[in-house]
Amino acid sequence: MLIFLRVLKKVNQNFLRVAGWGVVAGMAVISLVIPYEVIGRYLLGSAPYWSGELTVFSLVWVSMLGAAVGLPRGYQIGMTFFIDRLPDGIGRLVRILGHLVTLLILSVLIVYGAEQTIFNQKQTSPAMQLSMAIPYLAIPVGAMLMWLVTLEQALGVLTGGGDEMQRSGE
Repeated sequence: MLIFLRVLKKVNQNFLRVAGWGVVAGMAVISLVIPYEVIGRYLLGSAPYWSGELTVFSLVWVSMLGAAVGLPRGYQIGMTFFIDRLPDGIGRLVRILGHLVTLLILSVLIVYGAEQTIFNQKQTSPAMQLSMAIPYLAIPVGAMLMWLVTLEQALGVLTGGGDEMQRSGE
């Protein structure tokens, strides 16, 4: 299991590196398009028709990829005050159960997100005429990244190295 955990950790690092660059690109788009839209609206009297849509689509991708990138760093909300005070065996069991529930919820997001992506594939956005599969795809992609990270964390807890890994963000 340790070999699988090492491989999974390396795969996750590579996926999260790409996702991190996706977050940077999405934030760059948002930070450039919004001022452009404001300038267009208030100084030129006409906002670009595509700017709001591009900003929203970028925000969806940034949110889902950012959640995945932040998960191994411990940026998610956590209530560990009581769990940290439990005896080792019980605390470990509670952590495993928490990871299993998270994996279940993320699995639902992956399945239904993929269904929605496929269902909306032929629909186009009003302004840019892009397939609506593009913004919807952020849900299963982000959920899958979070699922892989959560699996890594759960296996880390099972093998005895997960608590430190989760707190330090490694």
